[in-house]
Formats: sequence, C-alpha cells, structure tokens
Amino acid sequence: MIIIKSPREIALMREAGRVTALALEEVRSLVEPGVSTQTLNDAIDAIIRREGGKPAELGYYGYPASVCISVNEVILHGIPSPKKILRDGDIVSLDLVVEKNGYMGDACRTYPVGICGERPLRMIAIAEEAFEAAVKLVRPGARVGDISHAIEEVAKKYGCSVPTDYTGHGIGTQMHEDPYIPCYGTAGTGPVLKEGMTICIEPMILEHRNAVRVLKDGWTVVAKDGGLTSHYENTLVVTKDGYEILTKQ
Repeated sequence: MIIIKSPREIALMREAGRVTALALEEVRSLVEPGVSTQTLNDAIDAIIRREGGKPAELGYYGYPASVCISVNEVILHGIPSPKKILRDGDIVSLDLVVEKNGYMGDACRTYPVGICGERPLRMIAIAEEAFEAAVKLVRPGARVGDISHAIEEVAKKYGCSVPTDYTGHGIGTQMHEDPYIPCYGTAGTGPVLKEGMTICIEPMILEHRNAVRVLKDGWTVVAKDGGLTSHYENTLVVTKDGYEILTKQ
C-alpha cells in the first residue's frame, strides 16, 4: 500500500532528510587515503546522534553498523571495518538512513578518494546523471516505470548496467515502503505518482555486467566481474507541480 503523507509528516521527513544530508556532507572531508571505513561509520554515527537522530540501519535485520560503506566493486551493503583502509583512486559509497521523530531520511553519495583516474570518476558521474534524468520526470501523474526507464537508459548509454535484485523504494515511518522503484523498466507502466508520496530514487550502476553476488557475511553485494560500481540516492516528496528533494543541503 502506498502511503500519502500529510504536510505534518512531510515536515518531519524534511528534518530527517536534513540530518541525513548534513551527515553525508560533513563526513566528506574525512574521505581520504589511509582512513578506515570504520572511522567514517563512527563519524557519521556521532553526527546523527548530535542532531537528535538515530542511525536506522544499525540493527536493521541484524545489520551491524550505522551506515553501509561500499568500496569499488561493492555495490551495496558494505560493512564498515577498521581493517578496510581507503586508498588513492578508490571510490566509496556511503548509504545512510536517519530516523528522527519516527520518520526516515535516506540518501547515498559516492565519493572519490584522493587522486582518482578518469574511470572511477566516470562511474560517479554516471550515477548522478541517471538520478538527474529520473528525478526531472517526477510529478503527479507520472509513473514509476518512467523513473526506472530513465535510470536504465543512462546506464546503457555508457555501456553500463543496473542490478535487478535491488531497487529504490517508498519511505516514511519505515525505511522501505511501497512503491518499489527498480533501476530498469518500461516507461508508462507501474504505479502512478501522486502528490504527497515520498520516495527514494537510487541509481545503482555496474561498470560492466549486472551479475552480482553476496559475500559470506550475508550483506556485502559485489559485482561478480570485479568491475567498479557507483550509487547515488535522495529522498524526495512529490509536490503538486513536481518534487522536492528532502536530502540535499
């Protein structure tokens, strides 16, 4: 069931989104060679709690950290570790969900580490371009398939692919609500967007094939062929004439 949010609920989600965006922006300065993913996790956790929020991913179905941190070939759900040290040329995705006053904000950014070559920077740019192509279609009367198709078309334009088992989603008092928003699809199909719907659009891009596998930890999702991956996400609300992004500074 798709839940239409009231103005009061949207205001609460706007605050959760503010904290989410703030955490991602503040921690960006720590993304440097020699820093562990655990250090990034701990910094984000501290920022969220300072702002009166909770890291919603911590303990979610047993997930052991406050943020998913995925490096290079890891497309989703990388677990922070003091042993995972960032290196020059890496790209790292920080996928974060904040709960505040019972409502959620969810966003992801992929950042370059140190001096990066053209190939990793290209992956970051593709994910961001896919998001922009998709979000500009959001308005009452559009369909979820329009968003999904736009993401897929950008990926294909650059010879990349998208995962089929992981999707964007609705959001509110729960981290994941209806509708689910795949990174692939057919324009003109799927649920109709309505004013007051709150959704997460999150292009996930694989450099080559879309085959993935889950590591033995039960969480970490990697590209089977070892290619680079990137991920970009925002929470937004459908307005009467378009959309408002809730997780941008």
